[in-house]
Amino acid sequence: MFTPLRRAAERTPPGRDRHIDLLRAVAIALVVLGHWLAVVVTYGERVGGDTILAFVSWARPLTWLFQVMPVFFLVGGFAGAASLGSYRRRGGDAIGWFLCRTDRLIRPTTAFLLALGGAALLTLLLGVDPAVVGMGVWLACLPLWFLIAYVTVVLLTPILLALHRRAGLAVPAALAVAVAFGDAARLLGGPAVLGTANYLLAWAAVYQLGIAWREGALPARPRVAVPVIAGGLAALVLLTVPGPYPVSMVTDPGDRLQNTSPPTLALLALAVTQTGIALLLHERGGRMLRRTRPWTAVVAANSVIMTVFLWHMTAVVIAVPALYMTGLLPQPPPGSAAWLLLRVPWLAFLTATLAVLVALFAFVERRGGPCPVPDAGRTEAGTGARTVVTLAGTGLVVAGLLGAALTGAQGLPAPMLPVHFAVYFAVYFAGAALLRAARSSHRP
Repeated sequence: MFTPLRRAAERTPPGRDRHIDLLRAVAIALVVLGHWLAVVVTYGERVGGDTILAFVSWARPLTWLFQVMPVFFLVGGFAGAASLGSYRRRGGDAIGWFLCRTDRLIRPTTAFLLALGGAALLTLLLGVDPAVVGMGVWLACLPLWFLIAYVTVVLLTPILLALHRRAGLAVPAALAVAVAFGDAARLLGGPAVLGTANYLLAWAAVYQLGIAWREGALPARPRVAVPVIAGGLAALVLLTVPGPYPVSMVTDPGDRLQNTSPPTLALLALAVTQTGIALLLHERGGRMLRRTRPWTAVVAANSVIMTVFLWHMTAVVIAVPALYMTGLLPQPPPGSAAWLLLRVPWLAFLTATLAVLVALFAFVERRGGPCPVPDAGRTEAGTGARTVVTLAGTGLVVAGLLGAALTGAQGLPAPMLPVHFAVYFAVYFAGAALLRAARSSHRP
């Protein structure tokens, strides 16, 4: 396995910005670590759980370090603009690019949901309580929140790139203003639904910053990076400490207003700060990654990045019965010294479990190849039908993922949870099948 990865690293085109790949790998690693550290498991008559933020206030500022999903969207915008430009120069169109770009997302997600659905069905047939099965599936599906927004902004990349070329940094600024209006409506007592658009607007704003970086509007120089960091950090402190936003950058059960559901102006301030840090470290990261060994490690991490992200909460689902229902791990008060010490075996078990899951399922992610460009005549002949199928498939994929992600939070009766998951999984699979058909028709 290591020899092909080393060869792939050595074949890297000289123009590739390796720092972007490093940022992607570090972002997902920190997200995984943050989720694992924050989980609080209880087991008495039945399994329960929460986040450490519900028990100790000192953990809330730490979320500024572990909430790095904005970095992934920033990197996504940079890489998306670069790959779309390259694909168009080779004669491809936007729909063909989108189908190729999302193939790396859809294939491992489909494998994940097939395996998860099969495991849930087996446990139900073995007589496990449907409430327990439903809770386990919901917990495993938590990473799907990210895909809903990410697939959508990838679809919008041609529009966002065109907007940047017309208006530059005014585009993310306008999106931030729209986010602020949604926040204001909620802060002034309006219906929560008024901020729903922020799920797209905020992540599109961060993605747009990545496009601006790629297009040269945000040069990776200290004279640009330092003011960006200072401005973002100052805004973040003002919005959260004396301001109306919570300090926690992830969901906190104790706060009426959340910074991630939907994303807020405070989260955008954190994203701006992280953008400045990414710009500041660009030259240093690039120098380090010119060496073969660290670059090979980054290539290896990125070759399984979606598999790691999709399966990391499944490792938690496996760890709960293995460690707590068997009594192997005690349950000291969350946040206590004993609880913190027990994070070591907890993380060790999760890491080993995730390594096994990656070994089993990473081949699905690695199976993809380069994006082919069909001849111009064939592209023009099938553009209309392929566009309709692609949009319909994307809509079903997003709807299925959204339904699955929401199911555990809807207060449904326990016996209904598996049924709802089955319905939304089926919607997702229908969309994935349409995208696969569109992708097959696009191949030369």
